[in-house]
Amino acid sequence: MHQNASFCRISIIKKMRKNHKPFFSYLEPPEPSAGLFDRIILAIRREQELRNTKKLVFGFLVLLIVSFAAAPFSWTLLTGQIQDSGMLQFIEVALSDLGAFFVSWQDFSLAIAESLPIMGITIFIVNMILAVFTIRLFLYKKRLLVGYLLHGV
Repeated sequence: MHQNASFCRISIIKKMRKNHKPFFSYLEPPEPSAGLFDRIILAIRREQELRNTKKLVFGFLVLLIVSFAAAPFSWTLLTGQIQDSGMLQFIEVALSDLGAFFVSWQDFSLAIAESLPIMGITIFIVNMILAVFTIRLFLYKKRLLVGYLLHGV
């Protein structure tokens, strides 16, 4: 390779820059189309709504899975506490002899109330309320999600 080859290339590039500069000096940057800003803002809002909806659906799905996973355990706890409390025997005696039950219904109801497994009932009811509430909200938000996705398409 020639020693002056790189020098020649540099000088040619400098000459090209000088020669082409007048050709491109009159060009102006293109103007954005009308409503471009509004379309960009609308696309950003849609993306934020979709992201928020996905987070909401994921949260409901996690709550639903947790409540359904805890349902057998809370049911087992409730039935175990009912059997251990002896409440079934009180109810059985009350139903087997209705005459005796109506004579002393206050004593029977007090005995049943004292033997109620409050903790098991509370855990089971909270679990079922959580499951039903989550299903209801999930179905409501799912309808909104489907409407949003169909409208966006």
